Amino acid sequence: MKKTAVVTGGSRGIGLGIVKQLGADGFSVVIMSSGPEEKYRGTLDELKKRNVDYLYVQGDIAKHSDRVKCVDMAVARYGRIDVLVNNAGVAPKERVDILDMTEESYDYVMNINTKGTMFMTQYAAKRMMIQEPVNGVRGIIINISSISAEVSSVNRGEYCISKAGISMLTKLYADRLAPEGIYVYEIRPGIIETDMTAKVKDKYDRMFQEGICPINRWGTPEDVGLAVSALCSGKFRYTTGQCIYVDGGFHIRRL
Repeated sequence: MKKTAVVTGGSRGIGLGIVKQLGADGFSVVIMSSGPEEKYRGTLDELKKRNVDYLYVQGDIAKHSDRVKCVDMAVARYGRIDVLVNNAGVAPKERVDILDMTEESYDYVMNINTKGTMFMTQYAAKRMMIQEPVNGVRGIIINISSISAEVSSVNRGEYCISKAGISMLTKLYADRLAPEGIYVYEIRPGIIETDMTAKVKDKYDRMFQEGICPINRWGTPEDVGLAVSALCSGKFRYTTGQCIYVDGGFHIRRL
C-alpha cells in the first residue's frame, strides 16, 4: 500500500528537500505552502518529471481553518496520513537585539513556528488515531526544529524560543501518542544552505573557514530529507521522542 506524507512548508528550502526524498521513497506527498500554486510551477513540474504523486494545498500554518483544510484534503485524496512533517517556519523579519524585540515580531514567529506546529499535530494526530495501523504503526510525526532550540542567538531570540518550544512539543506528543501507535521525532538542522540563510551567507562562510563543525561544510536540504526518510522507514519501532541532529556535528562540545 502506498503511504501518504504531509509536509508543511514543502515548496522550497528544507521542506522541498524533504518532499523530493519522500517522493523518491514512494510516498504520495501533500505539500502545504502559503504561496499560490502557480508561484512554484517550475518546482511542481520537476516533481511531475520525477513521477512524484503530490497534492498542493495553499494555506497558512498559523490559521486553524487552513490546518484543517490541509489534513482534510489529504485524507479526501489519499484516504489516510501516514507521516506528518512539521517543517513550516519563519525567521523574524528583522534581526534585532532581544532588548529591542517587539511583541509583534514575537507573535509572528511563535504563531507560525510553535502554535502552528502544536495544533497541526493535534488535528493530524486525531485523524491518525482512527486509521488502521500498517505493520503496527498508525503514523509518524517529525518536527523540524533547529540547533537554535538550544543555541543562543540574542539578535533573533523569538526564533530560538519558538524552536525550543517545538522540542518540548515533540516530547509531549511522543509521550501521549505512543500508546496509539504513533511515533514522534525531532530533527535539529544546523547551518543549512537555503534562502533563509542566504542573507547571512558571508558570516557562515567565515565560520566554516574557522572550522565551526567537524563535518565542515554547509548542510543541504537533501541532508535533512535523508534523515526524514530514515525516520519514516519504519525501522525505528522502539524509539519515540528522539532528537536527531543534522548539523555536521556542531552540537559536539570541543576544546
